[in-house]
Amino acid sequence: MSAPNKSYDPVEVEALKPEEIARMRDEALAAIAAAGDLQALHEVKVAQTGGTSPLALANREIGALPPQAKAEAGKRVGQARGQVSQALKKRQEELEAERDARVLVEEAVDVTLPYDRAQAGARHPLTTLSERIEDIFVAMGYEVAEGPEVESEWLNFDALNLSPDHPARTTHDTFFVENAATGTDQSGVVLRTHTSPVQIRSMLDREPPLYVVCPGRVYRTDELDATHTPVFSQVELLAIDEGLTMADLKGTLDHMVRALFGEGMQTRLRPNYFPFTEPSAEMDMVCYVCRGASVGDPERPCRTCSSEGWIELGGCGMVNPRVLVACGVDPEKYSGFAFGFGIERMLMFRHNVEDMRDMVEGDVRFTRPFGMEI
Repeated sequence: MSAPNKSYDPVEVEALKPEEIARMRDEALAAIAAAGDLQALHEVKVAQTGGTSPLALANREIGALPPQAKAEAGKRVGQARGQVSQALKKRQEELEAERDARVLVEEAVDVTLPYDRAQAGARHPLTTLSERIEDIFVAMGYEVAEGPEVESEWLNFDALNLSPDHPARTTHDTFFVENAATGTDQSGVVLRTHTSPVQIRSMLDREPPLYVVCPGRVYRTDELDATHTPVFSQVELLAIDEGLTMADLKGTLDHMVRALFGEGMQTRLRPNYFPFTEPSAEMDMVCYVCRGASVGDPERPCRTCSSEGWIELGGCGMVNPRVLVACGVDPEKYSGFAFGFGIERMLMFRHNVEDMRDMVEGDVRFTRPFGMEI
């Protein structure tokens, strides 16, 4: 850059001529107007306002002018640079507004769509209900007992006073495990048809008094339909102690249904026959929907109990002395009671599930509404 020259005519400095300043300004304004996006505008800003831009280079030439010429030249260059800065600011605001409007359209979110394609699962209601039942009896002082699902015939049938010719011991009712040596089902091993073998194992392994609840999976040769499944869950209860009577059984059943269905629930016992209990009974509970009010009232029918007022829940009774003897328990000293029911059936009662197949097909649309707790 040259030193000040007081005798030098500023009009002769090419970059500071009025028409040259106007040309550089117009070129900058045209480039700014032509910028189609913010990135292009940034590049124009660097080119037109940076240290090597035409107007910046012209501004440097002002220092070489004599003092009397600097003011006029500086005014012309300053006005041009101010116009360029204002144009940049205005164009940036326009492009930002266009960008925001475009983003609202292109990146719009439909809030009515599922928020997460990998939806959260839930515990199966059978598992949750089974644990709920366990908790009820653990709070009463019972222990939870478990056993294998593949059992010997003696534990599954003989120890429970089921005779060799009992219908339940046929292949029409029971899954037999094949004998690997002979290729027949005469192996003496079955898939357990109830959780009663767990009760037998408990009596064989422990000394009375004995209070156990036995939940688990059982197998029977039923067809899969709305009310039956070949694999289902069952819970059984066994109490062995001195002086136990049917009154103790009735009180235990009453407490269970109140804990599961609410206060005011009652049970009744109807005489029946089971080989492993004597006396035996079918346990009914009052309909949890109509509470018996639909009986004899045609104007208030109840779908749940068919206006009978009661719902059959399961079998129960006092433990047959033959079962106690088979397990080494003195029937003269001890007595006991037992009952059992299907958890699927209980789930159908509690939540109006109409098709048992929904419980086993694994569709998350069935399990998710139950959440994590019952």
